Amino acid sequence: MNALTCAVVGTGYLGKFHAEKYAALEGCDLVAVVDSNLEAAQGVAEKNRTRAVTDYRELLGKVDAVSIVVPTSLHFHVARDFLDAGSHVLVEKPITVTVEEADELIDLARKRDRRLMVGHLERFNAALLGLDLVREKPLFIESHRLAPFNPRANDVSVVLDLMIHDIDIILDIVDSEVERIDAKGVTVLTSDTDIANARITFRNGSVANVTASRASLKVERKMRMFMPNRYISVDFQNRVLAQYRKGEREMFPGVPEITSEESVFENGDALMEEIRHFVDCIREGREPLVSGTAGRRALATATEITRLLKTA
Repeated sequence: MNALTCAVVGTGYLGKFHAEKYAALEGCDLVAVVDSNLEAAQGVAEKNRTRAVTDYRELLGKVDAVSIVVPTSLHFHVARDFLDAGSHVLVEKPITVTVEEADELIDLARKRDRRLMVGHLERFNAALLGLDLVREKPLFIESHRLAPFNPRANDVSVVLDLMIHDIDIILDIVDSEVERIDAKGVTVLTSDTDIANARITFRNGSVANVTASRASLKVERKMRMFMPNRYISVDFQNRVLAQYRKGEREMFPGVPEITSEESVFENGDALMEEIRHFVDCIREGREPLVSGTAGRRALATATEITRLLKTA
C-alpha cells in the first residue's frame, strides 16, 4: 500500500498537532507544513522531520491529502484551491464563513471525487462514540459548553467557536429539519457575543436548548438527552456516559424505579482518531463521518443563530 502524501496548512496551536498526527500515522508521509510565518513553519517542520513552506500554492497538485488549519476567513480559498488541484481536504470547523462558500466546496469535491471532511473534533469523543440512539431519538436535548476566555479564538463569535460543536452533534442525532430557532446572547468580554443560548425546534417535534459561554471560570462540556423511557448524560470533558432507565420495580406505588448505568472512557486521542478516519475514508472511497454536507448544515444553523443574536 502506497503512503499518502500529506501536508498541513497552518502551524498555529491546532495545526502543529495535526502535523504530529500525520507524522506518526502509518501509511502517511507528511511532506510539508505551511505557514506564512517561516519561523513558525520551520519549528513544526523540524520537530516532525519535514520541510517548511510559506506559500501553500507550492503544494497544489503535489499532495494526496491536506489539513487546513488557518483562520476561518481563509478556509474557502485554501480548500477550494486544493480540491481543484485534486487533493482530499480536511478543513477545521467551521467549514467556511458563508453557506454559499460551503456549497461551492461541496460541489467541487463531488465533481473532483475527493473527500471533504470538516474538523468537528467532538464527534470523535469516546463518550459520544459509545452512544446508541438508533432505536430511540431524543424528545428534548439540553447542552452546556462553558469555557474561560481564550484570545486565540476571538475572530469568531461564541456560536462559531464553541456552540457549533453541539449544534453539529444535535443535528446529527435528531436528523430532522430545523423548524424554528429562538436565540439570546450577551456581550461580556469582547465586542461580539460571548454568552449565547438557542432553542432549536425540529420538524419531528424534538427540541434542543443549547448554551455556550466563553466567559466562564470553569470548563464544562455536557449534553443531556431525554426520551420516553430513558435519560442520557454525556460528559465530553471527563468522557463519561451515563444512562438512566425505568426499572421493573416501583419506588412508589404506580411509579417505576430508575436504574442507572455509567461508563467512563479512557483519555483517547480524538484528533488522531479524526485524522485516521479521514485517511481511511480516502483509501476506502467512503463519505467521512463529518462530511462537507454535515459541516454546511452546522454552519447554516449557527449562521441563523448569529443573525438572530444581532437582531435581538
